[in-house]
Amino acid sequence: MDEQQLKAMLKGTFDTVSGGYDCKALRFFQASAQHMAFLLALQGNENVLDVACGTGHASLAIAKLLPTGKVTAVDFSSGMLDQARRKAASLDVRNVEFMEQDMQNLNFSDGFFDIAVCSFGIFFVEDMESQLSRIVSTVRPGGRIMISNFQENYFHPLKDMLYERLEDYGIQIPPQTWKRIASEVGCRQLFEYAGLTNITVTGKNVGYHLESARMWWDVVWKAGFRRMVSQLPTKDQEQFKREHLDEVEALRTRDGIWLDVGVLFTCGTKR
Repeated sequence: MDEQQLKAMLKGTFDTVSGGYDCKALRFFQASAQHMAFLLALQGNENVLDVACGTGHASLAIAKLLPTGKVTAVDFSSGMLDQARRKAASLDVRNVEFMEQDMQNLNFSDGFFDIAVCSFGIFFVEDMESQLSRIVSTVRPGGRIMISNFQENYFHPLKDMLYERLEDYGIQIPPQTWKRIASEVGCRQLFEYAGLTNITVTGKNVGYHLESARMWWDVVWKAGFRRMVSQLPTKDQEQFKREHLDEVEALRTRDGIWLDVGVLFTCGTKR
């Protein structure tokens, strides 16, 4: 699969899942966005770019802290952007603009923004170094860049069980390029390559207990895992789901099923 085919597949996946992306089972997105906004320690007048904004979790969390500032948020999925605009309207957040734009072809003047963020997005591009450099170019000297991404053991052991069962069904797991930045060392190396200074990496676990295995299936079906499960023949999908949820349900305690969501927040300053 070449780069354009992969991009088309990803766009199709996110358009498809956009309607369920803000479900209760995926609430870690909102929690991590709130923490990103907190870590930025905003003055309130900044001009901020949110790259690969999805349904606008980070955009809206940041915009609420900018009484005289603005957020410009871009994503290549029209479905995700539709959800983001609906949320902004329902919350009466008016200082955010959502634009359909590919993060690999950002159409902004150099140094236009004070801050740029990318929440759970940069690892979808194989050449993360070039992607980060594109983002950095949009920020003025002295401005800041922050990304968030998963730590290596996120969703353990549920994700591992899902992958093992998919492989039993003959589904090939795609290259795990995200693992290159799944540690503090990897995040620092990425930011150093982009020439950023004052680099900090902050970890936070935003996990929680799921009420049942069916809530884990919401995580699978309403996010990025769906494209792998969808590779199964239609006749096998229901059996796969039943078998997988049985093994996940076996992990349930009286508190529920723990969804481990370790997140790394990396921030740096442009020279």
